[in-house]
Amino acid sequence: MSLVFSPLIPCRGVAEYLWNNFLGGQSYSRPLGDAVLDGIDFDIEGGTTLYWDVLAKALKGTGLFDYVWIQFYNDPPCQYSGNVANLFSFWNAWTWIHADKIFLGLPASPEAAGSGYIPPDVLISQVLPIIKHYSPNYGGVMLWSKYYDNGYSSSIKPHVIALNQALTASQ
Repeated sequence: MSLVFSPLIPCRGVAEYLWNNFLGGQSYSRPLGDAVLDGIDFDIEGGTTLYWDVLAKALKGTGLFDYVWIQFYNDPPCQYSGNVANLFSFWNAWTWIHADKIFLGLPASPEAAGSGYIPPDVLISQVLPIIKHYSPNYGGVMLWSKYYDNGYSSSIKPHVIALNQALTASQ
């Protein structure tokens, strides 16, 4: 007889623990007392990519995903590196979440992150138009960080707003 490891069982347990101890559930051992957090940040940089999707699906079972901000920088498989193909491949892979809105997380300047910076003209001309056609749950762009934003947000803002308006009008 052989035992088969199923990541689903421990991930459900972790999801229930997070829900009951930090989010909207109930537990006698809530580390923050009555405080209820409004989200969880999976900052997976440099760690294993195993089972995070399973944990996310288990958390989705508690109805957690209104908004999801996905970091498309400092993560070589899915970030922009002169070609948008990898970025779109991984963007599409995240659409299984079925969150109300998914945000494209980007560095606000080349200095803001180790990698993954998308020049504003590339974002406006190559990335946003494709997202418009394939992502009805696109919510906007999240930038890291305000400290490094020396005009990036103001240069993309009209295009992000126009895309959001176009998607809202088509729904």
